[in-house]
Amino acid sequence: MTGEWRADRIGAALRGENPTVLRRLDSGFAAIGDVQFLPGYSVLLVDGPQVQRLSDLPKHKRLSFLSDMDRLGEAVERTCRRLDPAFRRVNLEILGNTDPFLHAHVWPRFDWEPADLVGAPVWLYPRDRWSDTQFRLGPQHDALREAIGSELDLLRSEV
Repeated sequence: MTGEWRADRIGAALRGENPTVLRRLDSGFAAIGDVQFLPGYSVLLVDGPQVQRLSDLPKHKRLSFLSDMDRLGEAVERTCRRLDPAFRRVNLEILGNTDPFLHAHVWPRFDWEPADLVGAPVWLYPRDRWSDTQFRLGPQHDALREAIGSELDLLRSEV
């Protein structure tokens, strides 16, 4: 997956050019993460590139974003629980320390993670996990992408 879409992930999603997008949600886009050292890692991107923080949104849009974060989290949880018996939980984070736009991270966590990291924030994983080509999103993740997308569809129909 190469391309200029990384420089403007939200704009690319709005134009239909962001290859990580799984589904359009009410407040933005559910996208699978660029790295998959924790399989199922996903991101919720707000649909306004100028929105930098949750508090930039009017109250009803904040609630919509948080509801979409919950929905993506549940879709990842259902998928990972079904695909890996070592699934533990999902961690949800809105950080905004690196990228200047509002987004939420959905991190699945597993019992097979190293003992010194399983109870720690994902950000404490060694830097090589973030850049190692074996963890880069690719065609080997197509079934995972499809499964999370299907769960998002099911959750929308359950509302």
